[in-house]
Amino acid sequence: MHSIEGMTSEQPVKWFETRASSAKEPMAPRQKGRFHAMAKPIGSTCNIDCAYCYYLHKEQLLDQRRGRRMEQSMLERYIRQYIEAQNGDEIIFSWQGGEPTMLGLDFFRDIVEIQKRCAPAGRRILNDLQTNGTLLDDDWCGFLKQHDFLVGISIDGPRELHDTFRLDRKGRPTFESVMRGIGLLKKHGVKFNTLTVVNRVNAKRPLDVYRFLRNEVGSSYIQFIPCVEPKDFRSIAPQHWPTESMPMIGSDGAKPGNPDSVVTDWSVDPEDWGYFLSRTFDEWYRKDVGHVLVNLFETAVVQTMGRPAQTCVTAEFCGKAMAIEHDGEVYSCDHYVYPDFALGNIRDVHLGEMAFSQRQQKFGYAKRDSLPAFCKKCTYLKLCWGECPKNRFVRSPDGEPGLNYLCSGIRKFYNHASWALRQLANESM
Repeated sequence: MHSIEGMTSEQPVKWFETRASSAKEPMAPRQKGRFHAMAKPIGSTCNIDCAYCYYLHKEQLLDQRRGRRMEQSMLERYIRQYIEAQNGDEIIFSWQGGEPTMLGLDFFRDIVEIQKRCAPAGRRILNDLQTNGTLLDDDWCGFLKQHDFLVGISIDGPRELHDTFRLDRKGRPTFESVMRGIGLLKKHGVKFNTLTVVNRVNAKRPLDVYRFLRNEVGSSYIQFIPCVEPKDFRSIAPQHWPTESMPMIGSDGAKPGNPDSVVTDWSVDPEDWGYFLSRTFDEWYRKDVGHVLVNLFETAVVQTMGRPAQTCVTAEFCGKAMAIEHDGEVYSCDHYVYPDFALGNIRDVHLGEMAFSQRQQKFGYAKRDSLPAFCKKCTYLKLCWGECPKNRFVRSPDGEPGLNYLCSGIRKFYNHASWALRQLANESM
């Protein structure tokens, strides 16, 4: 199953030497490979206003005018270039925002038609769509079913937990609208996953969240994403933090809710993240192995078997999952959409050239190469690989900067689950 949030990383990145083109329309690179792009055809425009959203501020950061959308010519260029640069039998397009359903059905009908025109013989085109679900109706769900879209639904747990942060632009709760959308997906038989942002509030109620997703939503593939945002995330790009301001792991500055904390109040506490994963893992291990897929648990089993990670955040390398904005500008990663990490525009440079460029290669290998000594000596290095580099803004116990903010919680989870992971790995051999 392909992932909505993070690109599956099946093997260390293989980089290719590519050539530049002087033609007006960028030419496809001679070498092709597997990579993923998260397309943002409506930019940061959204119909709701989640307090913790890491993307809404792009409207100011990137000087986006609300309501902008990817023009037809740019859409065609993107689809063509993405297909030209891939060498797999399956080519997976991911559509996100903001809220992509605000583009309307006709925009997505155009996507499908362009893909049909551009698809090479013998290659399968797949689409996934990440949505808050509030705008889904029968027409939308009929289209999604007809064209075999995989839908990712954002939902943070039962009503009172979901509505803590996921409000609309008038401050009204969205739970009812999301559940109505899920009901329509089920009615039409549309495949869907759930994506749950684990924040400072719902992290304290792991079983309520997990059982709700399993029993009431009926999700058979659950993605848990830790909410981690430095207070200055709207203006300062990851890896550009001043090292002198990095707090020591475990200190008040490295926990939410403190005046001197480096993170927003809604960010998950590292210890709560470990607690959340441990409790949900126990429930999953006792009752749901083989029936419910949980992104972080599935990859932990696979990695315990000595195989490559299934998620980018736990892989040794990254860099194979880029983001493209509505104006054709390409960035190194969905969480690195800052001017500092802009790779170029597909008007000028072929998407494949950027994907396999030396700059993107350096970005991908830095995930491993920038690890502090504390990580390199860790028992769980090959399960974690320092998690996502965007979260590496605290100091290790020996004072070295660049440790992952979630480190203590991640180690807490692996300490708790390691025996069961080994048992599951042995059973799967």
